[in-house]
Amino acid sequence: IKDRSKVLVISGGENISTLEVEGVLYRHPAVFEAAVVAKQSKKWGETPCAFVGLKEGFEGTTKMEIIRFCRENMARYKVPHDVIFGELPKTSTGKIQKFILRETADGKG
Repeated sequence: IKDRSKVLVISGGENISTLEVEGVLYRHPAVFEAAVVAKQSKKWGETPCAFVGLKEGFEGTTKMEIIRFCRENMARYKVPHDVIFGELPKTSTGKIQKFILRETADGKG
């Protein structure tokens, strides 16, 4: 229940749905898994931060490629400011543990 409380990133007064951004990320051909969390920002309050697991054979995909794809497929203010590659932490039932990702995004993990 705790994790469901943060499905919005409020960036510069704009509400950004993490689920919407994740939906765009999943359309990228290199993305195997994705999660978006709020990252604290002095300028914007929060910014979207994407965690991405890549499909086999796409290990050369760059942060800028993912950001460019997002810019082409959503409003610019919704585009993640940061992309972090790697395996996403999951519970024993396979649910992505976003609270761990939030800590990592804010430099606490």
